[in-house]
Amino acid sequence: MFEYFKNYVWNLSVDIAIESGAQIGEIDEMCRPMRDAVDRGDDAGTGEFLKHWVAMADKLSDLAAEDEALGRDFSAGTKLQRASLYYVTAERMQGHGHPGRQETYAKARAAFDRAMARGRENAERVEIPYEGGVIAGVFVKAAGEGPKPVVVYVNGLDSNKELLYWSGLPAALLRRGVSTLCIDQPGSGEALRLHGLHATHESERWASKVVDYLETRPEVDASRIGMTGISLGGYYTPRAVAMEPRFALGAVWGANHNWAEVQQKRLAREGENPVPHYWAHVQWVFGATDMDDFLAKSAGMTLDGVVEKIKVPFLVTHGERDRQIGLTYAHQTFDQLTGSPKRELKIFTDREGGVEHVGVDNMSYGRDFIADWIAQTFGEKTA
Repeated sequence: MFEYFKNYVWNLSVDIAIESGAQIGEIDEMCRPMRDAVDRGDDAGTGEFLKHWVAMADKLSDLAAEDEALGRDFSAGTKLQRASLYYVTAERMQGHGHPGRQETYAKARAAFDRAMARGRENAERVEIPYEGGVIAGVFVKAAGEGPKPVVVYVNGLDSNKELLYWSGLPAALLRRGVSTLCIDQPGSGEALRLHGLHATHESERWASKVVDYLETRPEVDASRIGMTGISLGGYYTPRAVAMEPRFALGAVWGANHNWAEVQQKRLAREGENPVPHYWAHVQWVFGATDMDDFLAKSAGMTLDGVVEKIKVPFLVTHGERDRQIGLTYAHQTFDQLTGSPKRELKIFTDREGGVEHVGVDNMSYGRDFIADWIAQTFGEKTA
């Protein structure tokens, strides 16, 4: 794992950005002025993080506008993708209600939409009504005639559909003839920030609505709808696949068998947090009024007694040295997949890389392995 700073939380954000398409020279330009700020603690220096990353994103947006004026749309689109990424990274690091956070998120969304349009990306924005709000998504359509298999790709605790798109998994699936729908499910991205849709342990509630939507699209093979999730999506995905029988397969990029138990470990300062201001963040995600309310609302976040109900193929992947979610949780999910006709456990080791949380040290191994497994499993179903 590339460790620019002295703490895990800040390095995690930097590494996510690198794996999502950041330029290393721009990373250095943004981070070098604040190397001492991190000494004040994970939380205290995040305002400076916002300042420097937004400044770079603003510069890239201005440069993209100059390209647009000259009719150089592809060049503009490339710069706008990085601008959106840097806005996303800066916003993700801030506590709920931090000055400038809402404005930065608006800039991130606008830059992403412009990037997709200027770059003529295979990325269609979709909106699925849900409980008075919207589950927004990015649909990446597989080429060719006739209906194609599709994977619903879901966030973790602090990610968003744009980061899912940049993770490279949709592109890897696209090469293998599989469409992808990256979504901001309740508790993440637009669903939380713009519509006030909070997380629930009953992920099938919103996942079923997404399947309903996909069944209306003629380019989707409704018999081959799968689901995959990253980080906390390692809880949401198995739960949804267990409870929603229309899913044909499932895969997780990082297991998360008992997230309720993980919270008790974090209270005891065991393991690393994914974001600064962690406890305020999780209360916001779950719509909790205080810590006791959060712990009560997240108490159902366990897959014990759930994954046994999965009756379709399922893949569990995990990094051997994940500092957030221990490897034991991957074994728990796999061991309890007793009803799956095709279950597989892949542990990424030092031999190949991808050993950190969701492979943030090298995401190429995870995305290729998951994409191959999904394509082959859908192919087996077709055959």
